[in-house]
Amino acid sequence: MEIQELVKCCVMRGGTSKAIFFLRSDLPKDHKLRDKIIRRVFGAPDLREIDGLGGADAPTSKVAIIGPSTRKDCDVDYLFGQVSMTAPQIDYAGNCGNISSAVGPFAIDEGLVDAVEPITTVRIHQVNTNTTIVAEVPVRGSKAAVEGNFAIDGVPGTGAKITLDFSDSAGAITGKLLPTGNMTDILHVEGEGNIEVSLVDAANPMVFVRPKDLGLNGTETPQEIDSNADLLARIEKIRSFAAQEIGLVDDWRKTTKEHPFIPFLVSCASPISYVNSASGKEVNESSMDLSARAVVMQKVAKAYMGTGTICTVAATMIPGTIPNQLTRLGITEKGELRIGHPSGIIPTEGRVDQENGTFVLKKATIWRTARCLMKG
Repeated sequence: MEIQELVKCCVMRGGTSKAIFFLRSDLPKDHKLRDKIIRRVFGAPDLREIDGLGGADAPTSKVAIIGPSTRKDCDVDYLFGQVSMTAPQIDYAGNCGNISSAVGPFAIDEGLVDAVEPITTVRIHQVNTNTTIVAEVPVRGSKAAVEGNFAIDGVPGTGAKITLDFSDSAGAITGKLLPTGNMTDILHVEGEGNIEVSLVDAANPMVFVRPKDLGLNGTETPQEIDSNADLLARIEKIRSFAAQEIGLVDDWRKTTKEHPFIPFLVSCASPISYVNSASGKEVNESSMDLSARAVVMQKVAKAYMGTGTICTVAATMIPGTIPNQLTRLGITEKGELRIGHPSGIIPTEGRVDQENGTFVLKKATIWRTARCLMKG
């Protein structure tokens, strides 16, 4: 009879996502065995993840593996994984910006980084993308602060404000901020015709489309889109053709299996009022500069992704992209962007300069909160 072995872990909320955090030293070096253990901890694959700690939703079925940095210019290594609920698979192709916000607090509390009041700067080597994220984490005593007065839409209450700098994230997966070199491209999608998109890669690659090209108006709730199987299939096909266009796959038909997580597809519209799908209250167009609905793993994100926020602000700051065409006037000069999403608004700052004919990401900042929910 087999005896169950216990593995140390920590359940962390980072921004609007949750992940199970492991110290790299507590997991096997053999990657196949490591992933088998992680899936067992999550209770995956299973849509309910009833036999594990997974949250039965893409934003809560995530894993983070943390260890001392293998790079001299960083403090810790952070490997992110999206744990599939439908297949025995963990996708390590991209990153999660929300979970990134919990890496600094976890590293401080685990003693991987010395705690310095009032703010400890943690330089994070994002292993998936081989980029650097700089986190500024409030500290009280020897631990990361939890209590604070900063609120983010999609999370109840308030917490300590964590600043994340993703300015090193351009071309995280493809090596280029604009993978095709174009502000817009026409995808010749089999059975769907020609679809105009903007393909941008900052923190994670994204495909930006106009709502009208999907038969939408930009105010739809996640439930309205998720309940339309034909629409989701069409979106997945467009996303798959985009993955082929930027070189993630050599045949678009392989995308769903090989890259279920990235690229994200975002339907973005000019500011437009709609009902907050979480609270039922109106989100007024005056509170945003761009409205967006993101589809991740064939479901609409109920709150906007952290890496998606970074890529969106980068795309918006590039003249001629679809987000740039649709956003409120004056955003590029101001360097600030308020993105309206199903659960409210997420603010961000960014700057893209043109140097020698190439667009260069100079600033990409978001603010999040995080806390440990369970450790054992």
